[in-house]
Amino acid sequence: MRQVFQQELSEVQGRLVEIAELVKIAIVDATQAFNESDLALAEKVIEDDAKIDELSLSLDELSIQILARQQPVARDLRVVVSALRMSASLERMGDIAEHIASLARYRFPERVIAKGLRGTFREMGELDVEIATRLVELLRTQDNDLADQMRDLDDKVDALHLKVFGKVLDEAWGGTTADTVDATLASRYHERFGDHAVSISKKVKYLSTGDWADQGDAAK
Repeated sequence: MRQVFQQELSEVQGRLVEIAELVKIAIVDATQAFNESDLALAEKVIEDDAKIDELSLSLDELSIQILARQQPVARDLRVVVSALRMSASLERMGDIAEHIASLARYRFPERVIAKGLRGTFREMGELDVEIATRLVELLRTQDNDLADQMRDLDDKVDALHLKVFGKVLDEAWGGTTADTVDATLASRYHERFGDHAVSISKKVKYLSTGDWADQGDAAK
């Protein structure tokens, strides 16, 4: 029974990595569609989000079955409960990539972002792609150094998020109302994507230490 249980826990980790890999693909494609006004790529991201939702639901069902059958305790219990929460964050990250792609589709054939902010959004997208890349590796290796790196990358996204708000609130901002709304929404999506990744990284560290004191949820 113990061997079967360990196999199930290994499967939980494997499914988390699988979902994270799809989220990485989604944010790579979404940022490209957003920056280049690529309608076909945007529609691909939107369509593929259903697969992330499906895998997340399947992982939740597996985790609940493990809780019911195995009644795990100590670290094993932390693994299963954390998997449920990480699955929810990954599913939300997939939704955020879909939202970014939807903005690109909605504004096609025009660019979503006014010219003066395009460089900032390109940088935000690159950071979110890097976050997603490191998140896959973090879930695969449980390397706490990667968890710390995630926070540093998210801080950079947060700084750019504030820069966008400062730009659109400045009296010199010449964008239309639609430009302002699009920039505000898109910036918020990028910022929340990073927040969810940080939330997951905190849970990974929690699995190593068993201490939740400093592991507050960044994605409430």
